[in-house]
Amino acid sequence: QVQLVESGGGLVQAGGSLRLSCAASGRTFSGYAMAWFRQAPGKEREFVAAISGGGGTTYYADSVKGRFTISRDSAKNTVYLQMNSLKPEDTAVYYCARRRTYRSTWYQPDDYDYWGQGTQVTVSS
Repeated sequence: QVQLVESGGGLVQAGGSLRLSCAASGRTFSGYAMAWFRQAPGKEREFVAAISGGGGTTYYADSVKGRFTISRDSAKNTVYLQMNSLKPEDTAVYYCARRRTYRSTWYQPDDYDYWGQGTQVTVSS
């Protein structure tokens, strides 16, 4: 059974930082690309950042580029999202996801097959 468990969300003031973690069960992590998405109330789920299976390639949404950093620790089966200079518009539930194999795209929810339960991030102004 594939399991992805997010943690690290919370309430933070604008300009602050949070680090999200996504712990994956063993064989579900190694070699798979991973991503973070977010979903605000009344909005569709949107891509935030992704990292390749080896960690050497990363992708970011324009809205978070320069503020967020995705990384992974294969020894811990964990992917991280460091979020700095947070803005109220970053408020959302953040989800980690495992990318399907043999996909040519990175940015759509359908590109991913397993999802965590989500962690709430709230940024106050």
